[in-house]
Amino acid sequence: MRRRALAAAALLPLGAPALVRAEGGGVLRVIVPYAPGGSSDTLARLLAPNLGTALGQTVVVENRAGAGSMLGTEAAARATADGNTVILSDMPHTIVPAMQPNMPYDPVTDFTPVALLGVAPFAMFANARFAAKDAADFAAQARARPEALAVSSGGSGSASHLVAELFQHAARCKLTHVPYRGAGPAMQDLAAGQVQCSFSTLATASAQMQSGLIRAVGVFAEAEVPELPGVATMRAQGIDLVVEHWWAVLAPARAPAAALQRLAAALARVVASAEVAPRLAMLGVTPKPESPAATRQRIVADVARWKAVVTAAGITP
Repeated sequence: MRRRALAAAALLPLGAPALVRAEGGGVLRVIVPYAPGGSSDTLARLLAPNLGTALGQTVVVENRAGAGSMLGTEAAARATADGNTVILSDMPHTIVPAMQPNMPYDPVTDFTPVALLGVAPFAMFANARFAAKDAADFAAQARARPEALAVSSGGSGSASHLVAELFQHAARCKLTHVPYRGAGPAMQDLAAGQVQCSFSTLATASAQMQSGLIRAVGVFAEAEVPELPGVATMRAQGIDLVVEHWWAVLAPARAPAAALQRLAAALARVVASAEVAPRLAMLGVTPKPESPAATRQRIVADVARWKAVVTAAGITP
């Protein structure tokens, strides 16, 4: 993740106000509910210059970090619904409600999807020295020795933790969870052999994979991904799971449909452009055109999915 993100981020003014002026009226404010430098922030600043030109108006990227993304997300939900404020959200938008009992906004009804920007499938990674030929073999060994094998995550309630819980349920095995303060340390200890497996996106694990210290043993995608040749999907291994990390642009509920349709069309052109598409690939993000209705259903399904996982596993903040 560091290598890919830094390579792409080197081309962007990270941490500085992303203000793109173009001929035309109005200002489009893009809220990022995280601090500068993360994947959502990088995507927002990557899109902003071309989006400003496509729309003919000023585009401002505004970082509103805090409370596990709730601060910025609430600001977007409460913004004037005139089509001039949107949020660049991602999968944790649907995880936070499962972890927080008193939400200041509704992740579904307080927002109108504008466009899905792209997805990155999760994968299961094992230490290179651990003798398991694939995820199915790993699960079989875990079933034979309950809780003897350890899985690292980016923290209790993180996406990597919840995907690990999904895997254990679907594969009927029990691992020992070892939470870390972020995905980076979790992947470093996997590479060092302190734990036997971890679940993450390819972008996050790319540095350790390139070093040969870890290897992918299964991918949570509908079909094999080109970046992981020869790595079978979970479904092909008899584990019925598909998990995609996603990034989407959402607007406050009741924003005018015409303005959002115009923005969606501009985003589609920008994401497919020769300037942006290669940089998305560097970040491990695959564009996936999807209607606003389909994106809303994705959010609804994820909210229910992660709530069920958190409840079943008894995970607390």
